[in-house]
Amino acid sequence: MRVLNRLVAAAFAATLSAAAFPALVQPAFAQASPAIAAAVADPGRPEADRARDAMRKPEQTVAYAGVKPGDTVAELIPGGGYYTRILAKVVGPAGKVYAVVPDAPAPRPQQAAALDALVKAYPNVVVVKGPITAFKPPAPVDVVWTSENYHDLRIPMFGSQDMAAFNKMVFDALKPGGVFYVEDHAAAPGAGASVVATLHRIDPATVRDEVTAAGLRLELMTDILANPSDPHTQPVFDPSIRGKTDKFVMRFRKPR
Repeated sequence: MRVLNRLVAAAFAATLSAAAFPALVQPAFAQASPAIAAAVADPGRPEADRARDAMRKPEQTVAYAGVKPGDTVAELIPGGGYYTRILAKVVGPAGKVYAVVPDAPAPRPQQAAALDALVKAYPNVVVVKGPITAFKPPAPVDVVWTSENYHDLRIPMFGSQDMAAFNKMVFDALKPGGVFYVEDHAAAPGAGASVVATLHRIDPATVRDEVTAAGLRLELMTDILANPSDPHTQPVFDPSIRGKTDKFVMRFRKPR
C-alpha cells in the first residue's frame, strides 16, 4: 500500500510541474473528525450546498486543513457561505469564523442575503467587510481559509491586489503554528498567473512561491480534488468543465 501511495503521489506531483512537490503530496484520504462529519451532515445546510458535496468533498478538505472545535478561522471571500456553514459548525460555540468580505467587488445580492441569513443562524460567524489586505483579527487565528479565490485577487474587479501584501496579511493574521489553507483551480504547468483573468486558473507553483516568500511553509498537498482529464484550456465556468476542474489543495503553516 505504501508503494502504491508513493506512485499516486508521484503521478499527481508530476502534473503540478514543481520538483519540490513530490515529498509533500499525499494521496486522497483524510479521516474526518466526528465534529467535521456532523457539520457536513447538518440538516440545516441548504440543499443546494449538499448537491455540491460530491465534487467539493468537504469532509476531507476540512480534515486536511485541520479545523477543530474551539478554533478561530478567517475565511476569505466566503461567497454564498458553502464552507462558512460547515466551518461554523466544526469550531462550535467555543470557536469563531470571520467571514472576510472584500469591499470590491460588492457581493452579489443573493450572496449578501445568504450571508445575512447565515449570521442569524450561526452566532459564532462575524462578517468583516473592507479591503482584504487590511484584515486584522482582534487576536491571531488558527486557520486562514481560501477556496477557489486565490487567483481572483489579481483580477481588477478584486482590486488587483499586491500579492506580497496579501500574503503578509495572512502571515500576520495567523498564530504561530497556524494554517493557511488554499484550494484553487489548476492552470497548465508553467502558466503562472497569466490566465487568472481569462480562465480563472493559476499554476500551483506560483501559489507556492508567493506564499512561501511571505514566510509560510508548504507542509502538505493532496490530490483529493484532482481531475487528470481536465485539459486546463477552458474557463472554469465553461459548461464542459464547471464543477469538475482539476483543483489543487495546499496546506501552509506559520513557523512556531
